[in-house]
Amino acid sequence: MTRQSFIQGAMILLAAGVINRILGFIPRIVLPRVIGAEGVGLYQLGYPFMTVLVTIVTGGIPLAVAKWVAEARSLGDVRAERKIFRTAMALALGLSVLLAVLAALAAPWLTTRVLTDRRVYATFMWMLPVLPITAASAVLRGWFQGRHNMMPTAVSTVAETVVRIAFVLLLSAALLPYGLEWAAAGAMMGVVAGEVFGLIVLLVQYARSRKTDRDRETAVSGAPFPALRRLLGLAVPVTGSRLVGSLSYLLESILTARSLAAAGIATGVATAQYGALQGMIMPVALLPTALTYSLAVSLVPSLSEAAAGRDRALIHKRLHQSTRIALVAGAPFAVAMYLFAEPICRLLYDHAEIAPMLRMLAPAALFIYLQAPLQAALQSLGRPGVALTNTFIGAAVKLTLIVWLASRPDLGIYGALIAIIVNIALVTALHGIGVARAIGFAMKLPDFVKVIAAMTVMGAASLFVMKRWLLPAEWMNLLLALSVGTVVYLLLMVLMRMIDRHDVVRIPFIGRMFR
Repeated sequence: MTRQSFIQGAMILLAAGVINRILGFIPRIVLPRVIGAEGVGLYQLGYPFMTVLVTIVTGGIPLAVAKWVAEARSLGDVRAERKIFRTAMALALGLSVLLAVLAALAAPWLTTRVLTDRRVYATFMWMLPVLPITAASAVLRGWFQGRHNMMPTAVSTVAETVVRIAFVLLLSAALLPYGLEWAAAGAMMGVVAGEVFGLIVLLVQYARSRKTDRDRETAVSGAPFPALRRLLGLAVPVTGSRLVGSLSYLLESILTARSLAAAGIATGVATAQYGALQGMIMPVALLPTALTYSLAVSLVPSLSEAAAGRDRALIHKRLHQSTRIALVAGAPFAVAMYLFAEPICRLLYDHAEIAPMLRMLAPAALFIYLQAPLQAALQSLGRPGVALTNTFIGAAVKLTLIVWLASRPDLGIYGALIAIIVNIALVTALHGIGVARAIGFAMKLPDFVKVIAAMTVMGAASLFVMKRWLLPAEWMNLLLALSVGTVVYLLLMVLMRMIDRHDVVRIPFIGRMFR
């Protein structure tokens, strides 16, 4: 099995993440054209429930598996490694089946009494098979990540995305004649199909890895390993933190719908507005999180090993690497979203009227990109409770603001967006304070100054090209403007030494050209 360094692992996951994000925009662009904003809204109303249930099943288990497998392997304890995997798999599968049954029994009440649109029932029922499939996949990915092998995770996620996209579009279009209710359910069926294929890929990779591990079966094992206690010790607070976020997302969808109704907005219009926010605007803003997720996943085993060895210098080095890369990579996206929100929304969705939401969200994007590495650091350094508290505080503030602002007729859906922005900035700031208190780590102020300066110059260059060099099609103009702006930005990053040869050298495949 191939072991990768921190940066190599992050870059492998980044490559997969970028592919997934690019491919993921296919249904984001096509699905609203097939089933409309209202159909997307029905799909999004069911999605928060799935997010909550998946979080309960898998929220902290993969991270706990990755952490304890990494530590067991550093000690050469093969028995502990196997015990962790088997315990985690039994726990995840047992819990997922139990929740799926309970959710199926509660579905009629939830979809008629809790949600504001009864048509979500079919989508809700079809999401339940996702639970045991996702549970098994999550444990397998945690096992591979603990071994510093990110390739199976990368391959499986890309495979899952490709299959999901094909079936989401195919099934939603095929079931559209039966109504928007079944079109949205068809999209969820596509999600199930993708998850099944992703699991198959992981199982094949696992079988191959086990064959290569047979020679290690005789390795000396350590003392009896309390696998369940250690798994739960980390998984429970991490799951709690993510569950707060998922429940917040669920309550956000419910409270937004009810607040918009209180503002005098019709149910169909409110569903369409929420669908535009969560199904169109947020995916664009979250595009760079492919990178931040990659950094966070690679950071967990790396920091766990460093913490086990009490290597404070390495911990600081890894944190500086991850936060600097997240900041540098995410900044151009924030500039593009702010300056070119209208053409982006028009070209992607044919809905230019939603552009003000994207423009409003753009400044908060930098906080989104920094949040994942900081949260991963807290969890890896034995501070999952701090992350849980921060997430809870942010969720409470967000939900309070939604009820207050979204119910105002003069704000409507923009009130919900303001609440989301405040939540993002607050949680990121609290995570940063938590990491600083834990190990004395602080992001370098000059890095922020350099990035902001480069963003300003990039924006000026992009606007100049967009307004002066008119091409036959708008997409050509936008592509040229962003390309010129990005080149200018990268050159400035190199000149300011925010990017150097050592960063590039560690990138798989490409790095060989710069050695």
